[in-house]
Amino acid sequence: MIPDILTPPPVEPDEAGTRLDKWLAIHLPELSRSRIKALIESGHVHSGKTTITDPSHRVKPGLEVVVAPPPDAPAEPLAQDIALDVVHEDEDLIVINKPAGMVVHPAPGNPDETLVNALLAHCGESLAGIGGVRRPGIVHRLDKDTSGVMVAAKTDIAHRSLSAQFAAHTLNRAYLALVWGLPNPRQGEIEGNIGRNPSDRKKMAVVKGGGKPALTRYRVVKTYAGGAVSLVECRLATGRTHQIRVHLTALGHPLVGDPVYGRVRSNRLSGLSSEARERLSNFPRQALHAYLLGFTHPTKGCELAFERSMPADINELIRFLETL
Repeated sequence: MIPDILTPPPVEPDEAGTRLDKWLAIHLPELSRSRIKALIESGHVHSGKTTITDPSHRVKPGLEVVVAPPPDAPAEPLAQDIALDVVHEDEDLIVINKPAGMVVHPAPGNPDETLVNALLAHCGESLAGIGGVRRPGIVHRLDKDTSGVMVAAKTDIAHRSLSAQFAAHTLNRAYLALVWGLPNPRQGEIEGNIGRNPSDRKKMAVVKGGGKPALTRYRVVKTYAGGAVSLVECRLATGRTHQIRVHLTALGHPLVGDPVYGRVRSNRLSGLSSEARERLSNFPRQALHAYLLGFTHPTKGCELAFERSMPADINELIRFLETL
């Protein structure tokens, strides 16, 4: 828990001219810089009788400040008793195997029954205030219809550490996907900035002259039906929205079942039996599963890795494809 009053040491001469939020972040490591900025802007940082509300305020030698964080606010989303497949849990974090169909965070159109609602109920009082709110720290997301391993922080320190690892791309993340066709070469890298599709803002796309750099490494694990469908492992060097789905589509091999990027073309179905065409065309979600997640534990420093095998729906489709 964060104390009611925080008193960093007076500003040293060699620290003069530093931004207030940056200086406080150095001396109050229990608070994130974004949290410090919010506290400054909301009037919770004082020097004598003066309240400082500008995060860019330049500190002077000898300046003494007091930071008075307000009590953690209750989480706004409702805690809902929803069953979770918990892979690992300790005092700092929780790792779960998210099922397809579950949204990670409440949003318009999905106000409840999300992973956050479930974590609030499951973790209860073991959640410390993250950013001043008693809530799970979501450091990455999986699309609603992507299944697989996810980690969420339970403390502010864990949240900052995991967020930093994601930002630095030091985590080990691997996915398995069923894609249309057979990628050539069978192993390689897909590189291309990802941003909003200029012709359809609801979609992401590989774009030129904008977006964010993205790199996906892939390898073909197995092929089915004479190369009509392939099982591909993807490892993320970056983590952009819809990255695997967009990159594989750009490669010419969209995911089976992807309602946004995987439009079924008639030539992909030619040569398949009527049952195969029906099963592949009507698979109800993108066939994508995050099977591996590895990272450094935020407080213990040990390396952790968690795996979960394919869920039943993709496994059933694979078993069928193996008969072709």
